Amino acid sequence: MADTLGFLVGDISRLMRRAFDVRARTIGVTRPQWRMLTTLSRHEGVNQGRLADLLDVEAITLCRMVDRLSEADLVERRPDPTDRRAWRIYLTDRARPILGELRSLADDLIEETLDGVSAAERETLMTLLERIRINLNDERKEKTAANG
Repeated sequence: MADTLGFLVGDISRLMRRAFDVRARTIGVTRPQWRMLTTLSRHEGVNQGRLADLLDVEAITLCRMVDRLSEADLVERRPDPTDRRAWRIYLTDRARPILGELRSLADDLIEETLDGVSAAERETLMTLLERIRINLNDERKEKTAANG
């Protein structure tokens, strides 16, 4: 069952990413850019190192992403007041309406994805997926602690 579950979750994720990419292109933003903007909206003012951790990307990859989004006037770097070597990342005013548009696209995609799934089934699905996520996060913590 684990292989079937893993394959199914992976396949659904791939299909949703592809469908979202098609929609996001209409407003000129890629999915990775949307992911970064969304993460930044939840952790505004975070330093680049922490943002790379949150996005699970290498620091150099994040730096390039910030460069591109900065050139598009969607994010800005500000000096870290406690560490002159570090930068903190903030959304610009131009990014906020784009995040709203992207959220709307994502909401529409989810509604299409869950077509025919009742409210009770949706609630059960979310509860089960959250439990799986918690289990996986707990497993990673245990492995990290065991490896020192």
